[in-house]
Order: sequence, then C-alpha cells, then structure tokens
Amino acid sequence: MKTEIKNAIITHAKIEYGDRGFLQVWLTLDYGGCSQGFGGYVLYLPKSFDHHSVESFAGHHIYRCMEIAGVDVWDRITGKSIRVSIKDGLIDGIGHIIKDDWYYPSIDFKKDGDK
Repeated sequence: MKTEIKNAIITHAKIEYGDRGFLQVWLTLDYGGCSQGFGGYVLYLPKSFDHHSVESFAGHHIYRCMEIAGVDVWDRITGKSIRVSIKDGLIDGIGHIIKDDWYYPSIDFKKDGDK
C-alpha cells in the first residue's frame, strides 16, 4: 500500500464522550478541498465500563471535568455552573451543581502508599 504525505489544516478540534460513552478526541483536517476526521481512539473508560481503571491521568481529569459540568463535548463547558470545594484558600475539588458528584484530583490520583 502506498503512503502519501499531504499538508493539512486543522479546521475543528473536539474532545467528547458523546453517545459511545468513552473519552475521545477528534480533529477535522482539510487537506485541499477534502476534509476528513482523525481520532476516535479510546482515551479513557469511565466507571460504567467493566475495564475501567485510572491509567490515563489526562483522560480521567478531562472526563471528570466534563462529567461534573454536565457536558459531553469539551467546548460546551464554558458558562456551566458547578460547585467548588476550597481548602486553605485553594480549590481542591469541583462538584456537579445538582447531583452529589464530586471530583477531587488529590483523591483520584492518590498512589498506593500515599497518606
């Protein structure tokens, strides 16, 4: 199979978990009159999946921020209301505005042996 190299412009970038329920990133690329999507790889499986584990800190953090804000696409997070937990003057967690769902990175990313 022949490989072609072309220049492209990213015309759209999206982080979402949409209807399939797992975190994914999509880039829409225009390479001269033709556009095509690149992405769709599973970057993070939430707790609702049997094989859930926190192996991707970035994926988990992005997914939880989106979940707390109640959005399925990253660019819809702006303007959403959430709750904030403040400890010693710093935000240590965020929570859903209605549900009892809180995200504390210091807890979620705690390593075995950490106090």
